[in-house]
Amino acid sequence: MLARRSLIAVATLAPFAGRAQEAYPSRPIRIVIAYPPGGSTDVLGRALAQRLSEMWNGAAVVVENKPGGAATIGTRAVAEAAPDGYTLALGNNQTHASNQAMMKALPYHAIDSFAPIARLASVHHALIVPASGARTLAELVAKGTNGGKVSYASTSVGSASHMIGESLARRFGMDATHVPYRGGGPAVTDTVAGVVDYFVSTWPQVVALVREGKLRALAIGAPQRLPDAPDVPTFDEVGASGVSVDAWFGLWAPAGTPAPIVAKLAEAVVAIVNEPPMQERLRAMGFNAAPLGPAAFAAFQREEVARWQALVELTGIRME
Repeated sequence: MLARRSLIAVATLAPFAGRAQEAYPSRPIRIVIAYPPGGSTDVLGRALAQRLSEMWNGAAVVVENKPGGAATIGTRAVAEAAPDGYTLALGNNQTHASNQAMMKALPYHAIDSFAPIARLASVHHALIVPASGARTLAELVAKGTNGGKVSYASTSVGSASHMIGESLARRFGMDATHVPYRGGGPAVTDTVAGVVDYFVSTWPQVVALVREGKLRALAIGAPQRLPDAPDVPTFDEVGASGVSVDAWFGLWAPAGTPAPIVAKLAEAVVAIVNEPPMQERLRAMGFNAAPLGPAAFAAFQREEVARWQALVELTGIRME
């Protein structure tokens, strides 16, 4: 009788044991991006998804764009997803730092709702104008002062592009109207068309259009001029030191995701970013490879949330 009960118990537990020992990944992984296609976060996410799929012998890794709500809709979807490693967020300093500092009713917590996997890369911001627009920052300032007005685009209210764009207006006393968009793609399109006078964009998002002459870069937020854009002065050179901040990008899983899955993802992602071909690809797109594993990334994110809280106090920009 005891042997028979043991056999029944083993048969009952077998399906659950199999699930617990299931190899990861055994089904498609979804990387959610809280922005429309075409922006820096999207470009980076698709490059990562492609290489991760190759590394894992063709495992399906798909990108899903869920824009809106100042990048909170897609980010919240991941925070509320099952913590099984099959729904991930590829976000940035807005989704996982500045929104926490700016929004009183953020529908997730930038730190507590997620398990950090890895930081991937960083990028510089550039001051962009239409090809037919101002040729220098001084010309732009002249247009927006002494009774004149200018407008500037941002990827959304409270984004880095909003903060830097507004900081420029305040620094130089420009009468500037903020025009928020739902992501970088639409903001770039209207800047090319001359609908707005300037846009502080991440460099990867606009580098090709600058090279093609469809946009003009007036300044870049790097410590020195970039090798691929030697004619573009730094913010320091044009008298706007301290205005620009770098953007950064990372990968998160929902809080509670099993540590072995987080560790496997982190190992793969950091290895990918450290590959020479991927680093060259990132450089060509305007990114700086900046990999960090889970523990170091978690510490970095906490520092960034505190830094953005200080910036919010300085600019007074908040979202209700």
